[in-house]
Amino acid sequence: MVAGVQIHTKVAQDAQSQILTDGAVAFLAALHRTFESTRQSLLAARDDAQRRFDSGVPLDFPPETAHIRAEPSWHCAPPGPGLEDRRVEITGPTDRKMVINALNSGAKTFMADFEDSSAPTFANMIVGQVNLRDAINRQIDFSSSGKQYKLSENPAVLLVRPRGWHLDETRVTVDNTPISGSLFDFGLYFYTNAHELIKRGSGPYFYLPKMEHYLEARLWNDVFLFSQSYIGIPHNIIRATVLIETLPAAFQMEEILFELRNHSAGLNCGRWDYIFSAIKKRRADRSAVLPDRKDVTMTVPFMDAYVRLLIQTCHKRKVAAMGGMSAQIPIKDDPKANEVAMEKVRADKLREVTAGHDGTWIAHPLINQIARKVFDENMLGPNQYHVRREDVKVAAADLLSSNVPGKITEDGIRSNVSVALAYCGAWIGGNGCIPVSYLMEDAATAEIARVQLWQWVKYCSRLDTGEQITATYVDRIIAEQAPGVQRIAPSVKDDHLKIATKYLMDQVRQQWPSEFLTSDLMPYLTMADGVEDKWHRSVL
Repeated sequence: MVAGVQIHTKVAQDAQSQILTDGAVAFLAALHRTFESTRQSLLAARDDAQRRFDSGVPLDFPPETAHIRAEPSWHCAPPGPGLEDRRVEITGPTDRKMVINALNSGAKTFMADFEDSSAPTFANMIVGQVNLRDAINRQIDFSSSGKQYKLSENPAVLLVRPRGWHLDETRVTVDNTPISGSLFDFGLYFYTNAHELIKRGSGPYFYLPKMEHYLEARLWNDVFLFSQSYIGIPHNIIRATVLIETLPAAFQMEEILFELRNHSAGLNCGRWDYIFSAIKKRRADRSAVLPDRKDVTMTVPFMDAYVRLLIQTCHKRKVAAMGGMSAQIPIKDDPKANEVAMEKVRADKLREVTAGHDGTWIAHPLINQIARKVFDENMLGPNQYHVRREDVKVAAADLLSSNVPGKITEDGIRSNVSVALAYCGAWIGGNGCIPVSYLMEDAATAEIARVQLWQWVKYCSRLDTGEQITATYVDRIIAEQAPGVQRIAPSVKDDHLKIATKYLMDQVRQQWPSEFLTSDLMPYLTMADGVEDKWHRSVL
């Protein structure tokens, strides 16, 4: 074992022996020792920025980078092999069955997710790496309950989303400090597979989540340069698509592309996390209170401005502007309801392609046909980089518009409570995405539910009936909804539901909402892996 590195859990020993080789662990240690201090300083800068927002300093486009935005001559790298046409991308966790089904779905690409749709138990993280390695090497076929799962001849192109900069991998320490979850996920996938991917005519392709500043993109670019040199491949082979899913990042899209320009594959509208971030970053702004989640659509002014600016920015710099997630899953037992739901998916995808997006996200293989047909009919070439959207003029005020028509209803509160309880309970049990009311809920949608409840209590919002929303009122709704959670999420255990219930009751009483529920609840996963979590405060 590499000096200074400790792996604190014995779960998934077979997978550990395959993935955590001495060479891979030495690479992780090198990444940690080179970049950890920068990561920590950037996380501290996030806290400083939040204090400024809380004091009333408005978000704006950075004045120090105006020259980058104004300079028309720079462009990003051309698409990597297989990334020229990304009209439908499917996303999901890295369990073996999901990987095969997603790669066989007919979508152009598959984003294998170590982040919001995965609960980061050590087994999920390390076995997921085995599954991706086996898929790349075409050795992933298996049978279960008499059914064969076999990779097709022409599977989707693989992209991988590591965890965000804020998350630690608590089961692995370097020099007695947890390694970054981002560097752990990226490092193992890259070290294990980069040479093989290149040999097969593809490359190491990534999605980068939850960045809040262009300096965080610079850190990723430095990691890419270091890593390519470390394993002896040419620079600029890596491609990375950045999810614009935080409010501060929307003001720095060009800067983020500029920092990653030799490795960039574009930007993506991470719609659900973006709504979560908008609430969280404007937590001290009473005028930023939003109505029911169902009313915060992509056509409300602040969301529409963000979409238009993203498409214009990407096409100005000649990279993909990817649309957002359709969380809908088929309603198999009600054809009429299913047709209504699928018509909403069609309308959403038509909005995206006519706005100029180069592709879209889906969460279920059966949605591929609908999304693909819309894009095939309306995007005749491999992408729409030629749609420059020079008509778009987005000011800071547009990104901060508080004009969001809608109401706060008891149904909206009950829905948020059910989603938050079901998701947190499932996550503690090791499941990072669950179907609730025919929507695939992941950490981002659960986060909206959590912070909306906090926001409504914080600002004494009123229901459409006139009743004031208080912590006591939310307690009552929680007590009424909790008994039904296991009907909509049968895998949730009683003790995990109790933890989720207490957590949600506690959250609505805080001065400010926690940064991430995944950080708050991580100690439960760490302890379940037999490791004492010394690095995260206990939230309960």
